[in-house]
Amino acid sequence: MQPHHFSWEFVGFTIRKEREMQMTTKASVQPVTKEVVDDKSKDLTTSGDSIRRRFLEFYASRGHKILPSASLVPDDPTVLLTIAGMLQFKPVFLGKVPRQVARATTAQRCIRTNDVENVGRTARHHTFFEMLGNFSFGDYFKKEAIRWAWELTTIEFGLPADRLWVSVYEDDDEAFAIWHHQVGVPVERIQRMGEDDNFWSSGPTGPCGPCSEIYYDFHPERGCTDTDLGDDTRFIEFYNLVFMQYNKKDDGSLEPLKQKNIDTGLGLERMARILQKVPNNYETDLIYPIIEKASKLANVSYFLANDQTKTQLKIIGDHLRAIVYLISDGVVPSNIGRGYVVRRLIRRAVRTGRLLGIKGDGRGNPEGAFLPEIAEKVIELSSQIHSDVKSRESRIIEELKREELRFVQTLERGEKLLEQMLADVVLKARENRILPCLAGRDAFLLYDTYGFPVEITMEVAEERGVKIDMNGFEVEMEHQKRQSQAAHNTVKLSVENDEEITDIISDTEFLGYETLAARAVVEGLLVNGKSVLQVSEGSDVEVLLNRTPFYAESGGQIGDNGLICTESGKKQKSVVEIKDVQKSPGNIFVHKGTIKEGVIEVGTEVNAAVDAKLRQRAKVHHTATHLLQAALKKVIGKETSQAGSLVAFDRLRFDFNFHRPLMEKELMEIEGLINGWIGDATLLQTKVMPLTEAKEAGAIAMFGEKYGEQVRVVEVPGVSMELCGGTHVSSTSEIRGFRIITEQGIASGIRRIEAVAGDAFIEYVNARDNHMRHLCSTLKVKAEEVTTRVETLLDELRVVRNEVSAAHAKAAVYKASMIASNAFPVGSSKKIRVLVECMDDTDADSLKSAAEYLIAALQDPAAVILGSSPGEGKVSLLAAFTPGVVDLGLQAGKFIGPIAKLCGGGGGGRPNFAQAGGRKPENLSNALAKAREDLVSIISEKTR
Repeated sequence: MQPHHFSWEFVGFTIRKEREMQMTTKASVQPVTKEVVDDKSKDLTTSGDSIRRRFLEFYASRGHKILPSASLVPDDPTVLLTIAGMLQFKPVFLGKVPRQVARATTAQRCIRTNDVENVGRTARHHTFFEMLGNFSFGDYFKKEAIRWAWELTTIEFGLPADRLWVSVYEDDDEAFAIWHHQVGVPVERIQRMGEDDNFWSSGPTGPCGPCSEIYYDFHPERGCTDTDLGDDTRFIEFYNLVFMQYNKKDDGSLEPLKQKNIDTGLGLERMARILQKVPNNYETDLIYPIIEKASKLANVSYFLANDQTKTQLKIIGDHLRAIVYLISDGVVPSNIGRGYVVRRLIRRAVRTGRLLGIKGDGRGNPEGAFLPEIAEKVIELSSQIHSDVKSRESRIIEELKREELRFVQTLERGEKLLEQMLADVVLKARENRILPCLAGRDAFLLYDTYGFPVEITMEVAEERGVKIDMNGFEVEMEHQKRQSQAAHNTVKLSVENDEEITDIISDTEFLGYETLAARAVVEGLLVNGKSVLQVSEGSDVEVLLNRTPFYAESGGQIGDNGLICTESGKKQKSVVEIKDVQKSPGNIFVHKGTIKEGVIEVGTEVNAAVDAKLRQRAKVHHTATHLLQAALKKVIGKETSQAGSLVAFDRLRFDFNFHRPLMEKELMEIEGLINGWIGDATLLQTKVMPLTEAKEAGAIAMFGEKYGEQVRVVEVPGVSMELCGGTHVSSTSEIRGFRIITEQGIASGIRRIEAVAGDAFIEYVNARDNHMRHLCSTLKVKAEEVTTRVETLLDELRVVRNEVSAAHAKAAVYKASMIASNAFPVGSSKKIRVLVECMDDTDADSLKSAAEYLIAALQDPAAVILGSSPGEGKVSLLAAFTPGVVDLGLQAGKFIGPIAKLCGGGGGGRPNFAQAGGRKPENLSNALAKAREDLVSIISEKTR
């Protein structure tokens, strides 16, 4: 294939000619298109940004409200990531939330990774893509949706009508008739398809309905006989119209929606490919600049490269878009949930880059990272997609660099081991004349020890013609799960200087649900990561016990505090103050503390006692967290879900998915519900049951958490039921009271509530009461009169400030009258009075009053530049020009900006009046000198 170089400039002529050809097509399509041909001036540019803008403007002109893209992290708990443009409107489509607008249009960022193996191999598959959509919420339906889709496609974008095919759901006679009789698409270019192809849903549950799709035909010369719209070499489906009529329930049944809706999706990358006349989506201006950056780092030419290299470059171009936008929306690489999606993409991109020959950062630093280099190009292209990406650039770059370098450390060892494994497998297969297959235990070793996602192992093996024993891999995964639940583990604890100690240590038996004190045996001691047999007074230590009443941090709840003591008769030998408890891999509790007295030794029997007051605080806050989640679901909707939590002794913190700040009345309603449940004194119920049974009962699982076959269910009857291993009160009455302290956003689509309950609630209320008492004493009023008294004081303060401001302005005007005589004439043909002065510490408002006085006193034509330093680290600047000066072409706003930069600031304004500020008063004198010099020079030049 010849190297393909595209140009955006030549496309306008081509589309114009195609549009002229379209006007000569059969009359049956004329009714839809003719009426809008003459009333619009078309923008014929075909860049991705232009296509996006033209789509949105097309529907905005037809009564649609342009709404922003939702986050890639959805509010919907039934899906992991935002996979479609309609997802943010799902509650509206279901009738759970009243519509705010009747029609909307969006350019939605989407992520789909279900067919990631096809990325780069086909012309159209992506993990990240933009879906342009128009939506109707009970307003218009099929007729308008089809008509406008055709107008957009054939008129706005100028695609030839004879190159377009349409599919409809097999039973949708109405859509078929509209396409044929009203739009004029020939019967032979309309295909009926079954449920798999033309019945759309957003996921396992939710809005759904029949759909109709528009295809572009790259090879119309092949005719209409035995045509397969799924033939990627000939067709590309670029526009999907969903006629949303039903809600799919958990059992798969369909129920009619309260209102009929329209949900459409036009793939931006696909339309760009068609209009830009390139052979695949990757060579459009949306992705190719990223590929070009990767090509430079790899020192290869994309257009001269072989197919394998092109595929690898496409993978990087695609994955970097997905990675950057996921991290921007708050997804952090991890081993669970969304975090695993971004980690898998990062690791796949890193390995692909290494296959391309990119070393280090690709710029000569072998210890550097190359993904941040390419990410900079993605961020550069992001301005029209998501403006916030640029502001988050440093966080995105740092996260990418950290994750890439972390993976590279194990990648090299893992790659060598995998290559050796595959070579051995291939050799053995040849000797035995069998198909090569890598054992599941070997794939698991790479996954467990070297951090290789099994998907990458499968890809590498596939490149060598080797299959993976996935059944064996799953067996190993299950075996590991059983091991972690067994009575004993072989525990490897990482210690200083990369040493490792391996000991057979019993899983810690947790007694903390039943008791706060217990006898136990010290099975291990660690100091600074090293195993020791004995630790003395004053040392920090990590204590491993065979059994413990201490709760180890998990599920958001922090670890217990308390004491571990040894005794000999009545004389106390040692005391360890425990300040934290963590779990090591497996189920071993690590008690972290300080030796306050005596000596502790391995093998010693000890008394382990939890601080009962602090444990009660944790129990109260944990149960209150469950009540908070239940209240949130009642007040703002069941769709909200937990996104993180902290259960501490002094407060609780709860993160949840929601798209806006909560209103004051909503917060009050939430508090009211929770305090009502507290007053009900409901007894909690705790059960251990099979995971499937718990889910069937309606227990809420924390997203991303891993659960065993048996789970602990904590229920507040009639209020909440959650899978939880934390500690809880016996009755809601123990909580005593609940108060929300703050509610704020912490990431796109993520809100955070901090609250107090129990003793912390009492302390908070008492502190607030003390503040109020002090305020009442100071103001000498009753509590109920404080608001009125403060409002009166504020009014009085405003009056005094106005009087002070007026006095300052009067003083500034007096100063101005004293310096007016310093004005000097400039210009040969036209004398213009110029005044540039420093007015000491005059504030910005008073500076304005002084300038107004001077302009009036000096009369037209005159130019005044004033500066002052009203406070430490502050500069005020002002430029005022009369009409005679402005007529010369001078503009105050443009003039004062560069002067302000000299003082570390900026500003601007109107042609005749502008103000600016700065942070470097020490530069004010030089800045005014520069202003005087420039003003004289410009005026002299213009008045010759």
